[in-house]
Parts: sequence; structure tokens; C-alpha cells
Amino acid sequence: MADTRPLYLGLRLRRLRRELGLTQQAMAGDLGISPSYVALLERDQRPMTADLLLRLVRSYKLDLSDIASEDRETYTRRLEGVLRDPLFADIDLPALEIADLANSFPGVSEALLRLHGAYVREQRALAERNAGTGEGIADPVGEARRWIATQRNYFAAIDLRAEALAADIAAAGGAAQWLAQKRKVKVRYLPPDVMMNLVRRYDRHHDQLLIDDTLDGASRAYQIALHIAYTALADEITQVIEAANFVSRTTANLVRRALAGYGAAAIMMPYDRFARAVEERRYDVEALSRQFGTSFEQTAHRLTTLNRPGQSRVPFFFIRLDQAGNVSKRLDGAGFPFAAHGGGCPLWNVHSVFLTPGQINTQWLELPDGQRFFSIARTVAAGGGRHDRPRIYRAVALACAAEHASDLCYVQEGQSVQPTPIGVTCRLCNRATCTARSAPPIGRDVLLDDSQRSAEPFTFGGS
Repeated sequence: MADTRPLYLGLRLRRLRRELGLTQQAMAGDLGISPSYVALLERDQRPMTADLLLRLVRSYKLDLSDIASEDRETYTRRLEGVLRDPLFADIDLPALEIADLANSFPGVSEALLRLHGAYVREQRALAERNAGTGEGIADPVGEARRWIATQRNYFAAIDLRAEALAADIAAAGGAAQWLAQKRKVKVRYLPPDVMMNLVRRYDRHHDQLLIDDTLDGASRAYQIALHIAYTALADEITQVIEAANFVSRTTANLVRRALAGYGAAAIMMPYDRFARAVEERRYDVEALSRQFGTSFEQTAHRLTTLNRPGQSRVPFFFIRLDQAGNVSKRLDGAGFPFAAHGGGCPLWNVHSVFLTPGQINTQWLELPDGQRFFSIARTVAAGGGRHDRPRIYRAVALACAAEHASDLCYVQEGQSVQPTPIGVTCRLCNRATCTARSAPPIGRDVLLDDSQRSAEPFTFGGS
């Protein structure tokens, strides 16, 4: 007997429209219906008719079996599996109610499935930590950073392949032209409302790479290069991930994203050409960014990766943080002692450059053990592009060991060196006379003297 039930495809229709980068009004025009009717279809307040389904398939060159597949049954099965979790054992959950939830509220169903998935992952991580086998799983960001640091932020296979791609792209006249010629992919720039607040999206149905048209030139170029990295460098990136054999899937995903960004930078700033320019410009980050059409941050980031054996350059440490001191990126090309914990010392001028936005500030640094470094710091901005989109300001800093500082244009020969004493963090810094201290160091007792008060926040004794 034929199934005569009404066909509701709200969730699938909404996903399709977003994948195509269309507004409800644009889809309505393609299908010959009103935007309000599209809205009703997406909310499952109207069923999909056979005629409208055929128009949808013809307009967007879809497979009928894909668009008409039953989301309801899939959600029902998945929800039934989730709700068998002992967590819900004391709740009466009739099968009919579960089916009604999946049929009538697919968005709520998806939210419940995601929340339960996150809960299960956290429980597994907790169990592994308690068993002594989960080191690093609770902090996938830290695990990813540590692993990249062990590789000295250099990945030969990705860099070599990216260099070859860069040559092909230059011969084609640019990245967009290369995509059109080699991959039959057209690059289009669309307004943010059409992009659904995404900055980049690949439309598989029409072989189009869609880019937010409010991005600046360097960001547009990077997003195109990033798409090329995810596709043309997929084999090299996968090989690196598989060889690392990460326990945590989240860590593997974070490293994959970092390697794609690495590949994009290598395409925009190919190793040999960039390394030669670095020598000629004496590490002038702003001049290099103008030469390669990249941003200050992209260029500074790339400087940490010049570690090819036999062709290495000055090893740098890179950090990016916001005005609250939250570190959002940390890259180490040389094994500096503050790579794992540093960035929290208020005496480092990476925290004060917000007072002089856009200007490069230099500083000599000295750690408690006597090691000296040279640092350049500057603010960078993200976002903006239109009046209702706020700009986000962060600070980035590059630091190198003192013996390399003379190679940089920021250091003049014979310049006197007056280092600022900084610590890795207050908890690991034993300088007793620091007036900027926020906490006593680990292992030191805080002393209290009611009769006097020093300029330092804490007075502490020995271990």
C-alpha cells in the first residue's frame, strides 16, 4: 500500500537553502512561490507537494532520493538510542512521544543530540583521566599546541607541496584563476546576509567558493588559500595527522585546522621566496606584509615556521592575546621557556600596545634565570567591514633570543640594551621585588608584618 502521509521537509529545506547561500526570498523566486510560503515549509507548517518537490530538484540539480529522504525516521532512531542512556532511566518516555518530538521539532531534536554527544565525550574524558590514561584529553587546545611545538612548527611535506602549488597559482595569474582553471571552481564575493555570517563557504552543488565581500584584501586571499589547502593539501595534512596518532578526536581536529592554516600561509608566502625576502628586509614585518599582500599577523605567524633544515632563519615565538590577557594563539619555533605558560606578565609590552594601536613597540626582556630576548609587539584588528559589525582588537608579539636580535631591522648596531625583567607567570617567578606581581610564587610562604608594608604586593619567605 502506498504511503499517503504528508511530506514535511522543513529541516532539510532550510539546510539546503543555507548550503546554497540563498535567502528565503531568493529561493522563493527560484521556485515561483512567496517568501512566506518558504518560511512555512521550513517550519513544517506546510507539506512539500510533488510539484514543488520536482521544481526544487530541477532548480538546484538535486537527486530526488536525497532531498526526499526521511529525516523524521533518522531522528527518531537516534533519539531512541540517546534516551536509553541510564541518565534518563527514571523518566517515562513513550515511543510515541519520541516520534512526535522528532517529527514536529527536528531542531530541538538536533540540539538534544548534540548536548548528549558533548556529555558522553566529557564523561569518557573524565573516566580516562581518573584511570590515569587521559593526560591532555581535558585540554585539547593545550595538547595541540604542545604537539605543534614538538614539531618546531615546521611540516616539510606540506611546505614543499604548498611551494609547488604557489608556483602553479602564480603561473595561472592568481588563486581565483587557478581554482577556475584547475578545479572548475568559481570564486564569488557575497554580502554577509547571504553568507549567513560565514566568511567562507564552498558550494558543492554549483562548484563555487563563496567569500564574505566585507573582508579586506589579505583576508580574502587567505580564505581562498585556506580552501586550496583543505583540498589540494588534504593528503599531506591527513598523513601528518595519522602519523601523530592523537588519542583525542578534538585534538586531531584542532591540529588539522592548524595545518590547513599553515598550508594556506605557505601558499601565500612560499618558503624559498619568503625566506629570501626576510633576509633582504631584515625581518621588517610590515614591509614583508606589503610585499606578499598579507596581514601583519599572517606574516608574523609565518615567521615562526622558517625551520627547514639547512635553510632555517631566526627562530621566533609568537603569541596573540586580547585586552583581558586571554591567549588565543601561541606558536613556538624555538623552544622558549615561556612557550607553555608565558604571556601573563604585565611588564611585557604585549599588554600595553593597546594604548598605541597600530604601532610597533620593541622591548628587551630578561627572565629570572638571566635569559634575554628581544620582542616586537603590535595590535591587530579583526572583524569590521561594515557599520554594524564590531572590530575586535588583539595584540600579537614576536620574540627571539637576544643573540639573534641584531639580524632584525628593529635593532640598531651599538644600541644600548636595557632589558625589562619579566617572568613566565607570577606563580613561576621568584623575583621578590616585583611591584606588578598578582600572586606569590609556588612554594613560597607569604609573610605578614603588621608594623610595615612594602611597595610589593606580597612579602614571602623561603621554601
